[in-house]
Amino acid sequence: MRTGPLRQVSVFTTPQAEEAVAELLGGAFGLAATTHADLEKGTTTACVYLTETSPWSSRCRRQLREQLEELRAGGVDVGSARISTRRLRPEDWATSWKRHFKTLEVGGQLLIKPSWSKRRPERGQAVVVLDPGLSFGTGHHPTTLFCLGQLVKVTAELTAPCVLDLGTGSGILAIAAVKLGCSRVMGVDYDADAVRIARANARSNRVAGRIRFFQQDLTKGRGEVGGERFDVVCANLMADLLLAERKRILGFVRPGGWLVLETAAGAGERVERLFSELGFDDVAITPDLAGRDRVAEGRWPG
Repeated sequence: MRTGPLRQVSVFTTPQAEEAVAELLGGAFGLAATTHADLEKGTTTACVYLTETSPWSSRCRRQLREQLEELRAGGVDVGSARISTRRLRPEDWATSWKRHFKTLEVGGQLLIKPSWSKRRPERGQAVVVLDPGLSFGTGHHPTTLFCLGQLVKVTAELTAPCVLDLGTGSGILAIAAVKLGCSRVMGVDYDADAVRIARANARSNRVAGRIRFFQQDLTKGRGEVGGERFDVVCANLMADLLLAERKRILGFVRPGGWLVLETAAGAGERVERLFSELGFDDVAITPDLAGRDRVAEGRWPG
């Protein structure tokens, strides 16, 4: 864990706007936002943790405020949307996480929990043990949770599929894929730290020998993936990258295979149209809790 001081940037909002605000906050800094709820007050707080090298200024605050007001203008009840910042030591951050980080069930078939949790899985429930990190997901971020749910759904229809996880981050999707019975799994990320952490998380879940993690910039070719094709490809990527590299992404999916992808902030219809133009069948648009569009899975005829 990093030992330098951190800056906690928080937005106080409503439970109804939790996903939208967490996604906005995480996207603003390129980090996984965390959330926790105060049940007595009926409020939710979304946070990111910035290192000394991460940008924060009055301009950042102003831009974040403008984006929150855009959500409000779009009909999202963001509540007060008050922005708060404070300095804290890494040990204080870790203690805070232990208070707020909860176990997570996905589709009744997958349990994600921190190492200190004594929660036992239900019969037949796969378990992923994952502790929070400053920059990499634990499954609580809306985009990751969405992709986990789709992965549970798709893998239930296939027998021991092979899976490619593009933008693997903490490795949570790749690890979950192995736990759900996938036969061959590969995780790719452009960030060397992400690859290092994903490998460590795979080791702690005793699946390191069943996942291949590689550092790769998707914009610079197929890299270590080469000409391989997969039954399931998870692409939890920013909308701009998803669209710019859509032909390459589809090239990783075998004929008849599935692509699980996510986008928000109203980009769903554009993603649906552009992927459909390439022959991608059954692209499903589903609304998230904030009433915006999210793209679910679709089948690639090849």
